[in-house]
Amino acid sequence: MSKFIKIYPQNPSQKEIDRVVAALKKGGLIIYPTDTVYGLGCDITNKRALEKVARIKGVKLEKAHFSFICNDLSHLSDFVKQIDTATYKLLKRALPGPYTFVLQGSGKLPKLFKRKKTVGIRVPDNNIIRQIVAALGNPIVSTSIYDEDDILEYTTDPELIFEKWRHLVDIVIDGGYGGNIPSTVIDLTTEPITVIREGKGNTDLLF
Repeated sequence: MSKFIKIYPQNPSQKEIDRVVAALKKGGLIIYPTDTVYGLGCDITNKRALEKVARIKGVKLEKAHFSFICNDLSHLSDFVKQIDTATYKLLKRALPGPYTFVLQGSGKLPKLFKRKKTVGIRVPDNNIIRQIVAALGNPIVSTSIYDEDDILEYTTDPELIFEKWRHLVDIVIDGGYGGNIPSTVIDLTTEPITVIREGKGNTDLLF
């Protein structure tokens, strides 16, 4: 049975964080707050959980464009090829923040992502999800529950999110009202750098 858990972003309860991490380690799916819209995610090392997320999104796992939520930049070397100093400084300047950065994937990617040439990296400015990822010990795969076509209340109100998703996920985290604007997606693998999607993040601050 799906659980609805209240966690306060200013001072997340370690007990509740541990409950979420335990569910992730068992292959559970969670809906969680970020600094933009609420997201749907699971442990990147759990194949069954990843397949569930892909099914919910209506895509094949090998073709899915999921991003990785990290708690900081320390995981970068595990998943992306070596980056130059200018790129690292850009990431440090922007993160944590409402951006998804597309980078070249490395040979150390989890088995299910080996065929991916690129990977999207997110470090949201939200204490709840960053503490969950830190306690888990590796990133979670993430996809938005945002509806591209409409600004709908159920994508921002945690109680309505729970009503809609309770039969599909193991935990919905109430971290307060979410936003309607997704992250800005920036491709750092191109020359010049490409803004794939204009979202909440202000690109003028980066370049």
